[in-house]
This record gives sequence, C-alpha cells and structure tokens, in this order.
Amino acid sequence: MTKQRPTADRPTADRPAADRPVVLADALDSFTELWSPRIVASVNDYDVRLAKVRGEHVWHTHDHTDEFFLVVEGELLIALREPAGERTVTLARGSLFTVPRGVEHRPSAPSGAAILVFEPTGTLSVGDRHEEVPDHVDVTTGHPLT
Repeated sequence: MTKQRPTADRPTADRPAADRPVVLADALDSFTELWSPRIVASVNDYDVRLAKVRGEHVWHTHDHTDEFFLVVEGELLIALREPAGERTVTLARGSLFTVPRGVEHRPSAPSGAAILVFEPTGTLSVGDRHEEVPDHVDVTTGHPLT
C-alpha cells in the first residue's frame, strides 16, 4: 500500500495560510531560493518562516528577540559567540534550539537543510547588527508563500 502525502491549498495574497493546514513538504516544493524564508503561518505577533538553506548565513545579532530554529530536513549548525567563547550547536532533523537575544550567531548547513524559524513579525533575517551580507543571503522580513 502506497502512503500518500496529505494535500493542502497553498496560501495566496487573498487566502492566508491561517485558515487551512500547511503541508511543509508542499510548501518546500513551492520555492527554490536559499536563505530566503517564506512565511507559512502567523502566531500572535510572530511569523513562522520556512527556509531552504545551504552554506553559511552571516554572523548577526537580534538585539530584542530570541530566535527559534527547528530543523525539518537535513542538519543545521549554529555557531555562537558567547562571553565564555565560541561554540557550535549541531541540530539534526527534528531538533530545535533557541538563540537568546543579543547572542551573535551564524547558521550554516554544509549539506543543505530546511528549517522553521519563529520570529516577531517584521524581524529582519540578518538581525539588528550583522557583518557584510553576501549575495546568496536574502535580507528580508519573510516572503509570502505562493
């Protein structure tokens, strides 16, 4: 017996994802850009963002908010610069981690990954302070899922 993936309508400008289920696999299939998160849902004043990632992001800091990461596919590394020194947190599929506000960090995924990130609506993907942003990183507050 073949197991079928459930289907869900994709969000549009006039029909946000909030009124129906979002199938993450379908949402991931709807875009190819790396480090360019899509807003798949909203919870209170927070965006739930889905992103495909590969390679390195930038060192950055969110001064006023924590940043929550959940790995949907692959493996994500998060380098942290803390008062005690630099360390790297490795997140396998299904793992989550919260970077506390004010901690400089750099996500990376050498082999690629898909992640969910929870951040207050309007939060820039490169934080409040960051190093020079390379061309492969999208500076955004998230794109609608189309």
